[in-house]
Amino acid sequence: MALILAQQAQIAALSARIVELEGRLGGPPRTPDNSSLPPSKGWKRNLPERPKTPRPGHAGVARALAEHPDRIIEAMLAACPHCQHALGPADLPDVHAYDPIELPPIRPVVTRINRHRGVCPCCQRRISAPAPEGFEPGSPFGPGLCALIIHLHATQAIGFQRLARLLAEAFGVRVSEGAIANILARAEAPLLAAAVPIAAAVRASPVVGSDETSARVGGQTWWQWVLLSSTAVCHLIADTRAAAVVTTFMAGARPQVWVADRYAGQLGHGAARQMCLAHLLRDATYAIEEGGTVFAPGFRLLLLRAMAIGKRRHRLKHSTLAQYRVDLDRRLDRLLSGPEPKPKAARRLFHAMRRDRDDLFRFVTRPDVPYTNNACERALRPSVIFRKVTNGFRAEWGAKVYAAAASVIATGRLYGLTALAAIRAALTGQAIIQQA
Repeated sequence: MALILAQQAQIAALSARIVELEGRLGGPPRTPDNSSLPPSKGWKRNLPERPKTPRPGHAGVARALAEHPDRIIEAMLAACPHCQHALGPADLPDVHAYDPIELPPIRPVVTRINRHRGVCPCCQRRISAPAPEGFEPGSPFGPGLCALIIHLHATQAIGFQRLARLLAEAFGVRVSEGAIANILARAEAPLLAAAVPIAAAVRASPVVGSDETSARVGGQTWWQWVLLSSTAVCHLIADTRAAAVVTTFMAGARPQVWVADRYAGQLGHGAARQMCLAHLLRDATYAIEEGGTVFAPGFRLLLLRAMAIGKRRHRLKHSTLAQYRVDLDRRLDRLLSGPEPKPKAARRLFHAMRRDRDDLFRFVTRPDVPYTNNACERALRPSVIFRKVTNGFRAEWGAKVYAAAASVIATGRLYGLTALAAIRAALTGQAIIQQA
């Protein structure tokens, strides 16, 4: 009898589970338009063939001439090719200029250091000339070459084997895979040191955005976090997705506004929060596809209206923006005062907006607050590509080096530095943020 009762309870639990799963199957499919599914996993329809209509012509556009060409060749005519009349410079006033561009043979610059040694004729002690400054013994690879190797590995996602082959074939530098690993290991200390002021700049910012994505470290799933402001971008790779990562990083700092999606680990880090409207727009789209007919369509239109205001708020007066904010809140009140939606996704979104309604439209009256979290997603996109190409990191120190390099590169670009220039500045101890 006990066995029968246990089996009945198990059958009831499994039947409820079957009903739940069948309900999920009945819902609309998750797509990049109604969820956080990346565009690469979405279904792509075949585009219709374009009609073969004649294209109207337009004036051609030539490549701009270089401001400082390395050399100039003056092509002159000594005589007319038709009548052989002698010509001088005054007879050829017009010039047709164009710039052929070519790469010279790329070869490394090798400096031989001969440190002379001997025995002092006075004290009979062995003596040796000191190493020239900047050419101390140790690694034979200079900061320029090291910066190039880190740049190609971190930003172009080139693995060690292909990188060694590229250096040998394109630059004439033979570097083994082990030497590349040693270069990255030696770069850990200067890159981490360069990331310290970057992290401090993020903590001191009144508005901070954050997002996270998965990473692979040592065959395990870790998480890469990005925290950014208008002056700095900081990357972290940790073994957890918990809010403790952000709490530890902020070290007690509390920005005025925290911009993020609705993930629970992003809550409570700022005095106020601005939810990403792009995420909410996808949630509203899914709720409509699931069958929401009242709240979800109205909420989607309200989000589109708010985003349209955000795009042109820099041209509007503060008083006008304040009126827009009141109008948006009034429209939201009307939506939330209606009956509770029946579909599950719309009902969940309805209750979430009742709870977090104050975090929707803070950006309207604050021009420094973005209305989406797209800046964080764009900052994480190169790391996602790196993970897919290289399959992550073998050791934790490699993840730390990559996160520090990503912070240096992204912050350097805010100040007009190329990735190569930012990495070289970090390796040589130059400040990134102060090079505005």
